[in-house]
Amino acid sequence: MPRSQQQFDLVIAANRLPVDRVVGDDGEVSWRTSPGGLVTAMESVMRGREGAWVGWAGEAGDAPEPFVENDMYLRPVPLSEDEVAHYYEGFSNDTLWPIYHDVIVPATFHRYWFTAYEKVNRRFAEAVCQVAAPGATVWVHDYQLQLVPAMVRELRPDVRIGWFDHIPFPPVELFAQLPWRRAVLEGLLGADYLGFQRVADAQNFVRACRQLLGLPTKGDTVSVSRAADSRRVRASAVPISIDYTGLEAVAKLPETQQRAKEIRESLGNPRTLLLGVDRLDYTKGIGHRIKAYGELLEEGQVCPPEEVFVQVATPSRERVAAYRELRHEIEGEVGRLNGEHSRIGAPAVHYLHHSYPRQEMAALYLAADVVLVTPLRDGMNLVAKEYVTCRPDEGGALVLSEFTGAFHELHQAFVCNPHDIEGLKQTIMRAIETPEKEKRRLMRAMRRRVADHDVQRWASRFLEALAVAPDRPQRTTKEQQADDDHATADRRARDLHQAAPQQATR
Repeated sequence: MPRSQQQFDLVIAANRLPVDRVVGDDGEVSWRTSPGGLVTAMESVMRGREGAWVGWAGEAGDAPEPFVENDMYLRPVPLSEDEVAHYYEGFSNDTLWPIYHDVIVPATFHRYWFTAYEKVNRRFAEAVCQVAAPGATVWVHDYQLQLVPAMVRELRPDVRIGWFDHIPFPPVELFAQLPWRRAVLEGLLGADYLGFQRVADAQNFVRACRQLLGLPTKGDTVSVSRAADSRRVRASAVPISIDYTGLEAVAKLPETQQRAKEIRESLGNPRTLLLGVDRLDYTKGIGHRIKAYGELLEEGQVCPPEEVFVQVATPSRERVAAYRELRHEIEGEVGRLNGEHSRIGAPAVHYLHHSYPRQEMAALYLAADVVLVTPLRDGMNLVAKEYVTCRPDEGGALVLSEFTGAFHELHQAFVCNPHDIEGLKQTIMRAIETPEKEKRRLMRAMRRRVADHDVQRWASRFLEALAVAPDRPQRTTKEQQADDDHATADRRARDLHQAAPQQATR
């Protein structure tokens, strides 16, 4: 295979590049950091490291020439209009995404979608191999590129390959619905090490390999034995985090704190400011959250302008039918609540359908008394960790769904089952009414957890695990301790789940 002149010892592969193309009024092209949890996490990891990032630039058609941005070599991969529709919007987000998120909406299966997925994954693998130096470390990310590890191994057996799953990995009973389940599992088994958000996700993958491929498994390893490929692949939990130091510094800036005051003033200086921040996605539980808040309005437990609810809903995948329908439903319900419960100058719900820069989000978090993180299923949900990080004053309260990865770490949050509307209402009211001294104690503990387990620790754990040869799966003391900590967190999460009072669902 032909190789580019520039090669790197560390290569990141993700569906998107970490930057978006921006055309100014004068026609000049520039690049700005993309939104999203993966880019936010990896940006700080790559800072100070020499490496390449392979990904799509975000526009259909020919890809730009490779370029350097923020000291990182970026290798764009082209996608045609049809490939965007079939590989990305189709197979990735209308087939895999529903299955990996408990089939909250039905998955759609089209053979030509998978054909496009396979073709694009091959193109990514070839691009990775072109920029990977001999013996390089290749780190592949997320559900859009699940065939890439095996394809890279076929082309470049000299490199070490890791893959990280940013979303949940489903139980075998759901994953088995996928007609291309064997191809996906075999693609992932091309990696030397697979990282997941939760212990349960890693266990689901190992179980799928055993039950659907008939491969031998032991603990967190899967034995792969082919003519020229006999290895043990390890799969374990390495929960992702955020750049705690960098984001906390933004929150401490005088201009950020001033902006937080301005936000509260613009909302009428409410007694309680409740905030939701999500991509507009059916997995995020936005509808359940609005329903619960609507009932609290009807019951008089919250009343504008004393209590104010702001929902930031970042646009997402608007060409996928399920997302268009969700936007219509959410905006219809917001309109109904505002029509029935608003006063002049005091809307019941402030609904904002666009994204905001990092400093504005930090100011919003700093202004909010209660942040509602209520996904129906989420791999991690970094909003929870961002909110905690942006409260150096130790103020505020976090309402957190038990169906997030963050729930397994932030035990001091006000935990809820978002399907249980009555229970969700009670949890919101507890977050509002709990004495400030107690809320500060809870926030202090959560901040300590996020500070100790930041994105740098996540990256170090992943790369250290990847560096261990498959035929020597023994772990270092540090890694063993980290795994023990996460297993303890999972046990605590289960205990909290079992101890939670059962409420009527509707």
